[in-house]
Amino acid sequence: MKSIIPAAGLGTRFLPATKCSPKELLPVLDKPVIQYVVEEALEPEGVTGVVIVNSHEKPQIEQYFAEDPEFEDMLRSRGKEELANKVHEASALPVSFVYQDDPKGLGHAVYCAASEMDGDPFFVLLGDYFVPDRQMCVNMAKVSAAHNDASVIAVAPVPADQVSRYGIIAGECVESLPGTNAQGEEEGAVWKVTGLVEKPSPEEAPSHLFIVGRYLLSPRIMDLLATQGTGAGGEIQLTDAMERLLEEEEMYALVVDPDQGCDTGTPAAWAATNARMALANEDQAGAFKEALGKGVSVG
Repeated sequence: MKSIIPAAGLGTRFLPATKCSPKELLPVLDKPVIQYVVEEALEPEGVTGVVIVNSHEKPQIEQYFAEDPEFEDMLRSRGKEELANKVHEASALPVSFVYQDDPKGLGHAVYCAASEMDGDPFFVLLGDYFVPDRQMCVNMAKVSAAHNDASVIAVAPVPADQVSRYGIIAGECVESLPGTNAQGEEEGAVWKVTGLVEKPSPEEAPSHLFIVGRYLLSPRIMDLLATQGTGAGGEIQLTDAMERLLEEEEMYALVVDPDQGCDTGTPAAWAATNARMALANEDQAGAFKEALGKGVSVG
């Protein structure tokens, strides 16, 4: 079983910074964003590797995960053993690459990795959001196992006046935690999905639950993507293939707390994630507060 991380985008929101350096390599503290996502993708039991869907225009990502014994030896010769070990850890991760040089949407990016999936279920993790404790995909796998290995997506509640910004699920809550709200929108609730609606109006939204960016998908989805036509934006949309999958197989959704993860999709979100991670790090928090200076208040 493997995980897929789409990473072929141009990162235009971060230009001009991403003209020469892929957004996936932007650092959060001392590691690039994509390493956090790779480590999260490997956390569920049974996942043996990660396939990064890259572009040939971004060879720096592959260079980052490549072995570099000369550099490691240089660090060790200078007494920097801990840093050498950190560099080695990245190159030891079971990462492989396929390419999407003509971006045609998320569904197309996922299909680019079809030959690497060996007919097994697989995770898809969007690369601009990571979960520090790495448990979201683990919990999704548990839901899948409890429902005959069905596909599972992570969803989270959004205010009614914001549903038109997201892909929203239709369905019914089949597992709710005792003593919580009746809508089944609390963390840990499980829904049986009956439909996916892209950016509905508040009046037409079948729920207030949006897709977070974590998927555990049946291998059947690759067959459907092979024949999937273009959808919104003239691109091959993963959600369109998932709607077709619903005609053949059951699908479930696990309600998560979106704040469980860290967003790095915009410059402001990336900066906030660095602050959040620094404050949560015992070795960094004091120095971070000091570096901000006396004119900034940090709770």
